[in-house]
Amino acid sequence: MSIWTRIAEAVSALAKGESLARVFDRLRSPPERSVAFTIAVIALSAKMAKADGLVTRDEVTAFREVFRISPADEAGAARVFNLARQDTAGFEDYAARINRMFASDRETLSDLMEGLFHIALADGEYHPKEDAFLRRVAEIFEIGSAEFSALRSRFIDDAEPDPYSVLGATPDMPFDEIRRKWRERVRDCHPDRMQARGVPEEAIKLAQRRMADINRAWEEINKGRA
Repeated sequence: MSIWTRIAEAVSALAKGESLARVFDRLRSPPERSVAFTIAVIALSAKMAKADGLVTRDEVTAFREVFRISPADEAGAARVFNLARQDTAGFEDYAARINRMFASDRETLSDLMEGLFHIALADGEYHPKEDAFLRRVAEIFEIGSAEFSALRSRFIDDAEPDPYSVLGATPDMPFDEIRRKWRERVRDCHPDRMQARGVPEEAIKLAQRRMADINRAWEEINKGRA
């Protein structure tokens, strides 16, 4: 059975009135945990796309870029996205449940935030309501203001990303300590390590941009100290 078939069945249960709590409780253990993660990402993406009051073709395309969808599964994926848009459950419920599900894997939650930023900017505009949406999701994910600001600066043009913040370092740290931070970030984003932690495929894809930003930050710091 295709993962999109299982996802469609779960989201259909929501559309028929089954509580969000019951659906997620059924899916909280591996391997169905990846289905729950995907539903949560879809729901937040769909509601994120509506945050400014308009769902554009660019935002739907951005959603498809986050997920690897085969031609055979496109109809099922579109149905899931539309059901999630119509679901009456608030985005805060989804965010709270996925936060509990991945409480021990903070990197996955950061990957999800990156995906939401990607969708928010797909139409070329970062709407104030989208910013408020993402800030609230970050609060629910227990992502601190400094980490959120560092993440935001990587996507939004009004702020230049601080390479030290990207690595979780500070300018006054010894160079060897900064290098250690960089290596830790690279290791955490490696696909093999993420697969070993049971991270869903979508989260691994979202981590690719983070890896590029981490290496770019390290190169900038390294050149500045050379």
